[in-house]
Amino acid sequence: MKFLRNLLASVLGFFIALFLLFVFFFAVASIVGAEEQIVVKSNSVLELDLSNPIKDYAPDSNNPLEKVLAEYNNKKKESSLNTIINAIENAKTDDKIKGISIKTTFVNAGIAQTQAIRKKLKEFKESGKFIYAYNDIYTQKNYYLSSVADSLFLNPVGAIDFRGLSTEILYFKDFEDKYGIKMEVVRHGKYKSAVEPFLENKMSDANREQTTSFLKSIWSEITEDISNSRNISIEELNSIADNSNGRSAEIALKNKLIDASIYEDEYQEKLALGSDEKVNTISIEDYINSGKGRISYTAKDKIAVIYAQGDIIYGEGNEHYIGQGIINKAIKKARKDDKVKAIVLRVNSPGGSALASELIWRELELTKKEKPLVVSMGNLAASGGYYIACNADKIIAEPTTITGSIGVFGAIPNFSQFADNIGINAEQVSTNNSASYSVFEPMNQKFYDVTKEGVEQIYTTFVNRVSAGRNMTFEQVNEIAQGRVWTGKEAIEKGLVDQLGGLEDAIKAAAELAEVENYRVRNYPHYKTDLKDALQMNPFMKASKEEILKETMGDENYQLYNNIHKMKNLKGIQARIPFIFQVK
Repeated sequence: MKFLRNLLASVLGFFIALFLLFVFFFAVASIVGAEEQIVVKSNSVLELDLSNPIKDYAPDSNNPLEKVLAEYNNKKKESSLNTIINAIENAKTDDKIKGISIKTTFVNAGIAQTQAIRKKLKEFKESGKFIYAYNDIYTQKNYYLSSVADSLFLNPVGAIDFRGLSTEILYFKDFEDKYGIKMEVVRHGKYKSAVEPFLENKMSDANREQTTSFLKSIWSEITEDISNSRNISIEELNSIADNSNGRSAEIALKNKLIDASIYEDEYQEKLALGSDEKVNTISIEDYINSGKGRISYTAKDKIAVIYAQGDIIYGEGNEHYIGQGIINKAIKKARKDDKVKAIVLRVNSPGGSALASELIWRELELTKKEKPLVVSMGNLAASGGYYIACNADKIIAEPTTITGSIGVFGAIPNFSQFADNIGINAEQVSTNNSASYSVFEPMNQKFYDVTKEGVEQIYTTFVNRVSAGRNMTFEQVNEIAQGRVWTGKEAIEKGLVDQLGGLEDAIKAAAELAEVENYRVRNYPHYKTDLKDALQMNPFMKASKEEILKETMGDENYQLYNNIHKMKNLKGIQARIPFIFQVK
């Protein structure tokens, strides 16, 4: 009977698996079959909606497996910064595109990414085509982007959130003391504030200094750009922010933040520019899918762009995390390709594992001996992100990039006081008197000394890497290191960055170093969803754990949970910026 039960269960399991596989392939076929070729019609306006999450480099959106997985997991579609930039560039010379309409609920991108898109829109405007912008309510980042428009409109009952930049950091020291659950920390760098919330109950003077400095630097970029586009002085803009003078359409119009307060149907009439001819609207997503997300090149020579985005972890890595595995494979592949004449490393990372950063640095050092290496910095290229960037022939950053943070730390949870409070006693037995650690015992001096030695060794190595890469003395680097965060605008003054600009500027610089004029761009790594990933998908679970938590907790509360969760899972000594803050 037991044998028959097991046999029946196996047979039933086989047919269930076969049925699920059939459903999956039917879904793939349905999506592929349902797609129609997108045609860009004459007299079209390109509508720019940036509400989807924007990454520097997203997987190929035409992959049917990706679409099925995203559909089943209720995953928000990710947009790729490079394809958005390419689409706007193509629209400049596309006779069927008459102008651009910026109409987005909010901009789901970092400040440096937003600035890069804004610069490309400014170039588009110089071609003679129009840019209009409309919204019911403008968030601050959305207004910054939209202020590039020739004309900017707001719903009569709408508002503009324009109040300057701020950040809030939660401190847990009193909580740790009260409940006996804490993080044991060993660090180097007085500005290394990634772990400060676990050591203090208020912000240190050093952290307040650096936070104020980079917020002011970013704000100066934002106000300068808006001032030039809207013809409002920086002093007036700061007064508007101080007094919330965008809080209604009437007040916003009075302060020249908008050109008119109108309803959406009136805005649609303005897009026609007084013509009786029908205006066709095409979304940026459809325009990209029509083939306009790429720049066509015919040259044989290539410039490789390797995207390093996300936290740095020790391991293989994927499109969300930088691991030495996948990144070093991409570097080697580009290095061994005779048609690749130069390499651009696009970094968008807050850092992470010091060991993985060193392994990537080494591969780049070997590559630089054979081919020119240029780094392009996105929203973040800090700590471990700067570690992998520092040996490039040239470093280019956006003015609002967050970089620097040359410092390291180690952090490990400790529950000894909590265990005492609830009556738990942990006893250890060992064969040797090594520098061991238990989360149920206070950190002993021997373990602290060994860990501190490791932190100091990695910090010294880090500074030496920067010193050699930037042609500076150890003392010069140490003076601007100590975990201090800088914006790209500040970093160029400190010698950590060579030039301000975007990815396009980095590609041009790489081509100049390689002395090639005609080239095409090849992106690495190639992230691909295979059948194994697809078969691991749960067809009955249409929302990921992250989506459920976000919906339940709200974005800001989820961000706090995620930051603490990251800290809990850190392995090894870290080269990471202070990530428990969010610029608002």
